[in-house]
Amino acid sequence: MSDTATASPSTAAASPTAAAPLKTAAGLLCRHPAVACACPVDGHLLAQPAAATLPADRAVREAAHTAGLAALGSVDWAAVADRVAVLDAAAHAAMGATLAEAGLFTAAGAVHPVAEVLTALAVAPRHRRVVRRWLRELTREGVLSAAGPDSYRAERPCTAADLDVRLARLDAAAAGLGHGEQMGEFLARCARSLPRLLRDEVTVQQLMFPDGRTDTADSTYRDNLASRYVNGVAAATLRHVAAWHAPDTPLRVLEIGAGVGGTSAVVIPALAESTDPVDYQFTDVSPFFLHVGREMFGDRPWVRYGRCDINSDLSAQGHAPGSVDVVLAANVLHNAVDTGQLMAALYRLLAPGGWLVFIDTSREHPQIMTSTEFLMSPPAADPDARFTDGRAERDQIFPTVAQWRAAAEGAGFDPLWSLPEPGHPVAGLGQYVHAARTRLRPDPAGLRRYLAGRLPDPPQVAVAPTLPAPR
Repeated sequence: MSDTATASPSTAAASPTAAAPLKTAAGLLCRHPAVACACPVDGHLLAQPAAATLPADRAVREAAHTAGLAALGSVDWAAVADRVAVLDAAAHAAMGATLAEAGLFTAAGAVHPVAEVLTALAVAPRHRRVVRRWLRELTREGVLSAAGPDSYRAERPCTAADLDVRLARLDAAAAGLGHGEQMGEFLARCARSLPRLLRDEVTVQQLMFPDGRTDTADSTYRDNLASRYVNGVAAATLRHVAAWHAPDTPLRVLEIGAGVGGTSAVVIPALAESTDPVDYQFTDVSPFFLHVGREMFGDRPWVRYGRCDINSDLSAQGHAPGSVDVVLAANVLHNAVDTGQLMAALYRLLAPGGWLVFIDTSREHPQIMTSTEFLMSPPAADPDARFTDGRAERDQIFPTVAQWRAAAEGAGFDPLWSLPEPGHPVAGLGQYVHAARTRLRPDPAGLRRYLAGRLPDPPQVAVAPTLPAPR
């Protein structure tokens, strides 16, 4: 009998003892993420496909948020907000000091066109966007104001007088946010090096990885409060995915932009708890980080390594359409030239019902503008390269939650959910986890294979848009 065939009349007269296993199978099938409901009909099971937003997905969102908070432990959120304010104030002071040292905005009422600011600072062409963002940020803070379409006026004089005081507070503030001692030092190094960073005489990589050490990057992506929350959410989400994945095939996970392995170090041990097989690809654009990954996870034979560039054709890089069950990415997707095109490419890459789980910043952090944002400048060989999804017009780096949601849904994903919720204290840290699924297309053979991993003699399964009314 085929999976969709109609049972014979003799089958319909199944005994009560035969009906019991069917009810058991129906209960199991109702727990499949692609199934809204299932019931026995004439000796086989009839399954109704799930709606676009699945109850199981809503449940994992709540469980993932709980897991993220558990990773934080007890937190004094008022103190956290104060420490974030210290970091922001230090970054604002560093911007102002850099401008003042170049003779810019040193007196209230002074007006300078943007072109004059770029010339006075001798900004390398690829970093011009950074300075334009500084001017907008200082305007938001009330230090400057717009004096025309391409000019700014000083409302308060820019000065270097309080820079040392502001930087001296960085260590304690960064430590209070869960960073190692290296983070405050790194932010201070960047603040004092801003003129040279703007001129491309030194790179953030040199300041972040002194002597090839990854301590500062580890503190950025692994140990702090924001990272602990988002990594806990991501790990809990992938645990859910692994628990519901069909046991007859490995769960295929592609981590894009794995970097120093901050998220991998939480997710890979979580997946190792699964009794079913996993095929995990740890990828990055840099061979340096692939070496870091091998050092960290070389004892796990199911972890593989390779390069992946989100701004190049994924199929040409060996990632075939429909070949992945989960795409995981942490603090990398904002580097896409066009977020809409990237979402469409990731949708094609994922199997039906596959998951996209990614971490990204959705708050403008002044301390990022004076440090790691230099990593996001275009290459020197193409300094005028721009985002093509509308961010260029706003000199924007990080898409908002609403922009990510629109890009994902435009590519065909089921509605994207994000954590933390707006207004929750952890949202002030600016890091979010976003999750979306490709459209589920349950097929009878696949549903029967799912049951075969849980029952000794699974019944036939048919799929219908609606179920018959109970008799």
